[in-house]
Amino acid sequence: MNKVTVSDINFRGRKVLVRVDFNVPLDERQNITDDRRIRESLPTMRKVLGDGGLVIACSHLGRPKKGPDPKCSLRPAARRLQELLGRHVTFAEDCIGPEAANLVGRMKPGDVLLLENLRFHAEEEENDPEFARKLASLADIYVNDAFGSAHRAHASTEGVTRYFDQSVAGFLMEKELRFLGSAVANPSRPFAAILGGAKISGKIDVVQHLMSKVDVLIIGGGMAFTFAKAKGCSIGASLLEEDRVEMAREIMAKAEASRVKLVFPTDAVVATDISPDAQTQIAPIDRIPDGMKGLDIGPDSVKLFSEVLKDARTIIWNGPMGVFECPPFAHGTIAIAKLLARLTDDGAVTIVGGGDSAAAVAQAGVENQLSHISTGGGASLEFLEGKVLPGVAALTDQTKVRAV
Repeated sequence: MNKVTVSDINFRGRKVLVRVDFNVPLDERQNITDDRRIRESLPTMRKVLGDGGLVIACSHLGRPKKGPDPKCSLRPAARRLQELLGRHVTFAEDCIGPEAANLVGRMKPGDVLLLENLRFHAEEEENDPEFARKLASLADIYVNDAFGSAHRAHASTEGVTRYFDQSVAGFLMEKELRFLGSAVANPSRPFAAILGGAKISGKIDVVQHLMSKVDVLIIGGGMAFTFAKAKGCSIGASLLEEDRVEMAREIMAKAEASRVKLVFPTDAVVATDISPDAQTQIAPIDRIPDGMKGLDIGPDSVKLFSEVLKDARTIIWNGPMGVFECPPFAHGTIAIAKLLARLTDDGAVTIVGGGDSAAAVAQAGVENQLSHISTGGGASLEFLEGKVLPGVAALTDQTKVRAV
């Protein structure tokens, strides 16, 4: 972590543009169903407010197609932020323009303003310089606390930094980089990674990058069946990426030639269809009946993974073990979440890479029992692939910090 952080800055009397990640799920009545990302932003905001600064928060929500969309408004986030902060939060109907500028002009130290959805302007995702300049003109200094968007070179994550003398990392950004960075660069060993999800194609770069770093690599989820096919197994109607079979063979050969222990499921929960009332059975991973699909890891696989991980000191998990959104196929994923909670209690550092894995941890009821749950699925994935995150690279280096 070689970037300037909010700990290095006194924000007294300064207008602070804080890029947060309020991309929260909403139900049909526009009620927030999971406010974790808002709660995670509070320490940074409280630091700015405690110093006597002014918070101008900005975020995206969803994927509005053509300009403003009431279903993607950040107004519900403003209400929830007000409740959590315990102070008034003003809401701006736009993120740039006269109204936003007027509201900022009336702010006093200790005030909080939340701007409307950045993606109501196509220029946000286009990283348009003029849009970035208008956004930056609202504030004196920039804080990026939106790790979940740090892998995107958008106007609010990368473009705005060109218009500030200092662009600093918020507490959440710092925490994300510290946990993920130390896990990959300097882990306590044995170091294990659990990768799941549907397809190899979505995780191939992570697999390749982690192969040179981990001691144990566990492959689960739908992607395991392409590996099973590469070993000559009968996988029935399970998910298969035909064009990745040879790649799977290459990965297995590379693991065999290195010190990495590559572990696959030994059995699967199978069914003919994905439905809450599906008729399921357990089948060996190499003999799945014709017409049946492997949709979760089976009990023997859970036992195997538990045995393999019992001595691990650092564990990274990204991707579910099955179709966990459907109850008959959630048992394996929930078992892994609970296993990681037990291992954390035993002293292991456990890191969950956001996205579906984070949702599964919440579903298992153990989200407060793990070392770190990332707020960014895509960002954590790209970090684990060894990629530079534009939103992080654009922040001010520690070597350029100046007294304020």
